[in-house]
Amino acid sequence: MSPKKFSPSVDLELAVKPNNSEEPEVRVTKREQWSRAFDFLLACIGFSVGLGNVWRFPYLCYKNGGGAFLIPYVLCVVFGSLPLFYLEVAVGQFMNRGGLQCWNLVPILQGIGLASCIIVFFLNCYYNVILSWAFYYFFASFTSELPWVKCGNYWNSPDLCALPEDYESKVNESGDPNITSRLIDPVTEYWENKVLSISGGIDQVGTVKWDLALCLLLAWIVVYACICKGIRSSGKVMYVTATSPYVFMLILLVRNSMLDGASDGVKFYLTPNITKLGEMQVWVDAGTQVFFSSSIALGTLAALGSYNKFNHNSYRDSVAFTCVNSGTSFLAGFIVFTILGYMAKLQNRPVSEVAESGPGLAFIAYPKAVAQMPIAPLWSVFFFLMMILLGLDSQFVGVEGVITTVVDQYPNLLRKGHRKEIFTAFACIVMFLIGLSMVTKGGMYVFQLFDYYSGSRIILLVAFFELVGVSYIYGIRRFYDNVRMMLGDVWIAKTLPYMVVCWTVLSPVFCLAVFVMSAINYSELDYKRPRSTYTYPGWAVGIGWTLAASSAVWIPLVGFYKWIKHGMSMEALRLLCKPYGLKEHQLREKDLGEITLAKLERKRNGADTGSNVAHSTQNGQVNLAFDASSPCPAENQRL
Repeated sequence: MSPKKFSPSVDLELAVKPNNSEEPEVRVTKREQWSRAFDFLLACIGFSVGLGNVWRFPYLCYKNGGGAFLIPYVLCVVFGSLPLFYLEVAVGQFMNRGGLQCWNLVPILQGIGLASCIIVFFLNCYYNVILSWAFYYFFASFTSELPWVKCGNYWNSPDLCALPEDYESKVNESGDPNITSRLIDPVTEYWENKVLSISGGIDQVGTVKWDLALCLLLAWIVVYACICKGIRSSGKVMYVTATSPYVFMLILLVRNSMLDGASDGVKFYLTPNITKLGEMQVWVDAGTQVFFSSSIALGTLAALGSYNKFNHNSYRDSVAFTCVNSGTSFLAGFIVFTILGYMAKLQNRPVSEVAESGPGLAFIAYPKAVAQMPIAPLWSVFFFLMMILLGLDSQFVGVEGVITTVVDQYPNLLRKGHRKEIFTAFACIVMFLIGLSMVTKGGMYVFQLFDYYSGSRIILLVAFFELVGVSYIYGIRRFYDNVRMMLGDVWIAKTLPYMVVCWTVLSPVFCLAVFVMSAINYSELDYKRPRSTYTYPGWAVGIGWTLAASSAVWIPLVGFYKWIKHGMSMEALRLLCKPYGLKEHQLREKDLGEITLAKLERKRNGADTGSNVAHSTQNGQVNLAFDASSPCPAENQRL
C-alpha cells in the first residue's frame, strides 16, 4: 500500500505516540494560503498604501524643498525600502510563519518578532481612530450645506469666528488691527470644538465623546467582519478597498485641476530647492516616510509572505509594490497641492501658509477647500469615502498581522473550529477599548503620543537588527541559497547580487544613519492649537518613551533570556545563532512535490545521507535539526 501523501500547504508536526512506539504520529494543521497569487500583492498595497500617502508625503515634499525632496526619497526607496520589504516577505515565505516564529531563523534575535508585533498592535489601536474621524465627516457630509461652512453654530466663537474673506470687515468692526492673529475660521472650529471637543491638555482627558465612540465601534465592526474568516475573505474584500480609492483619487485630481490657482500649487509642489539637500532633517524625513509608507519592521510583511506558495515570485511583487506605493504618494501630492493652490489664490496668500501636516491636512485643509466648491457635499462624500477605503485595507492587514503571530504560536489551540474567529473578536475588542482613550475630550493628545513615539524612529532600529540577523548571524550565503530555492536560477542573476549588497552593507548603514540623525534632530512633542501651542508635560513624554521602549527592548531581553536559559556558555551562544530545526515547521521539497510519510520516516531515521539530519527524542517530541554549517542542501532549506 502506497503511503498517504500530503499537500505542501499544510503544516506537519512530528511527535512520538504516548505508548512510546517508534512509529511516528503526524499531526496535520491546515494553514491558509492566498486564493490567487495577485491577492498577496493587493494585500501589501492595501496595507501600506494608506492615509500617510495622502497627507504626510505631500507635506514633507513641500516642507523639504519641493521637487528636491524626491532625490533623497528615491534613494531611500532604492537602498532602504525595496531591499527590506523583500527581505521580510522572503523570510515569511521561506519559513511559512508569521511575525514571531519566522525569526526562528535566528533564535537569539527572536525578540524582533515580538517587537514588531507590539509596534503593529499599537498602530492598530490608534489607526482606527483616524477612521472614526473619517466616518464622522463622511456622515456629516450628507446634507444640503456642509456644517463647517459658516459661523453662528453653538461650537463657534461668536467674536472670533470668521471666514478668511471676512477678516478685513472683522478688523474694521472691532477697530483692533491685531485681531487678525486671533481670528479662527469655522472649519478649524468645527474640527477642534465639534469633532474633538478638545480639552486644554492631556491631563484633562474628560469624558468619552459618544458620537466618535460609535464611529470607532463601527470601524472595528467593519474590520472584524472583513477579516474574521481569515485571509481568504479579507483578500476578496481588498479587491474593492485597495483599488477603489484610485478611482476617487483620479476623479478628485481631474476636478481639482480645473480650479483657479491649481497650477500655482503644482508649481510650488515640484519646484526644487536644491539647498535643502544639505539639511539633515530632509534625509531624516525621507527615510522615516519611506519606512512609514512601506510598513517596514511591523511584522505584517512576513505574515503576508507566509501565506504565499513556496515558489511564489515575491521579488517581482516587491518591485511592483514599491512602484505603486511611491507612485500613489506622488499622485496624492498633485491632488493636495492643486487644492492648496486654489485656496491660496482664493485667500490671496502664499501656498506655504495654507498647507498643514498630519490630521490637519485631511480634516481642516481639504474640508475648507471642498466647502468652496460647487456641489460641496458631493465632493466631501467622495473625499472621505476615499479616506475610509484607504484606511480600512491598511487596518485589515495590520490586525491580521497580530492575529497571525499569535495563532502561529499556538496553532493547535487557535486553528480548531471557530477559535480563531473568537480570538480575532477578542483582539478587536481589546484594541477598541484602548482606542476609547483617544475619543475622549483629551483624546487627541493621547493619539499623538501613540503616533509620535510607538511606531516612528523605533522601526529603524528593528529593521537594523533584522538585517544584521539575516546577513551576519544566519548568513547571507545561506539566505542566498534559500531565495534561490524559491525563485529559481532564472531570477537569481537578475535580483540577488543587488539585494546582497543592500542587505549586507547599504541597508544597515542606511537604517543606522537615519536612526542616529533622527535622534540628533529629536524635538519634544507639542500640539499646535489655532491660537497657541500646547507643550506636553514631562510625565506624558515619559509615557511616550515607555511606549517606544516597550517594543524594541524585547530584542535584547529575549536574546539574553534564551542565553541564560541554555546555560550562559559560549556553546549555548553559538547554538542560539543557528536556525531551529523542523519542529513545528513545515517541510517542503526543492521540487515543490508532495511530501510523503515514507520520506518523513526516512528523514526521522537519518536514512537520507545527503540531508545532514540528526534526530533525538526528548519529552515525547521528535526534534529534527540540521547541521547549520552545511551550505544548505536543497532538502534542508525549509527549517
